[in-house]
Amino acid sequence: MGAQMTLADESDEYRAFVEKFKPKKTTDDCYTPQPIYDVVLDWAQARYGFDRERVVRPFWPGGDFECESYPDGCVVVDNPPFSILSRICSWYMVRGVRFFLFSPTLTILSSTGRANVMATNHIVTKCTITYENGATVPTSFVTNMETDGTVLESAPDLSDAIQAVDDELVKAGKVQLPKYVYPDEVITAAKVNWFCAHHTPYRLNARDCCFIGSLDAMGGKGIFGGGLLLSERAAAERAAAERAAAERAAAERAAAERAAAERAAAIRWPLSEREREMVRMISKREAGA
Repeated sequence: MGAQMTLADESDEYRAFVEKFKPKKTTDDCYTPQPIYDVVLDWAQARYGFDRERVVRPFWPGGDFECESYPDGCVVVDNPPFSILSRICSWYMVRGVRFFLFSPTLTILSSTGRANVMATNHIVTKCTITYENGATVPTSFVTNMETDGTVLESAPDLSDAIQAVDDELVKAGKVQLPKYVYPDEVITAAKVNWFCAHHTPYRLNARDCCFIGSLDAMGGKGIFGGGLLLSERAAAERAAAERAAAERAAAERAAAERAAAERAAAIRWPLSEREREMVRMISKREAGA
């Protein structure tokens, strides 16, 4: 009888064969690392003042959010399957359940659903979260707990808090997408993401905009993630926010250039041959020679 095959003896072909039968992860399997969830919960609780003891997390492997128990006064703070985010928001809105949900940043307006986009607030961050399955997803948040009609805003403080924790866990990647320039009368989540990256506060009220999926000039090509068409006043405010963000970006570049110039201009003292010999002697002593 031949010897039993060990793990060390497995061929590349066998490992590839086994790999085919492993379940594939999607963005619906993006389970949140606990330290990141804690940061999000802290921010949401400080903002909306809900009781942390009444927080519900219905989204877990094999769970059914529609069968979950939602006591009076509860708040859902969780990372839902992104593919059904619109359905989830609608289900909660109809039943009066308060929520603060994770959402993919660049499609946050369309992911919420056309029926919900003007009745919820879309809180855009610049952070890319590295989830437990290794997926890196630019992530923002959608909530129905706003009371002043805000439908879109940047949250630099939440961005910085999440990114600091994520950077400690693992170096996050970046998603590269084609860049388009829209008129001042159009705002997208990507643009608010840019505001956030340059610490520029921005808020937009539902009365000043409406949802659009494309522009006539685009010839049938849609706005990635959807957008909001702005009133004249809101367009002026959007343009002002863009100027402020551009000025901050320019200031950041100038500061980086000054720092680089100062490093380049710094006087670098050399070691003498006597000092180098001392370094060699220390190195030998350290090596036990």
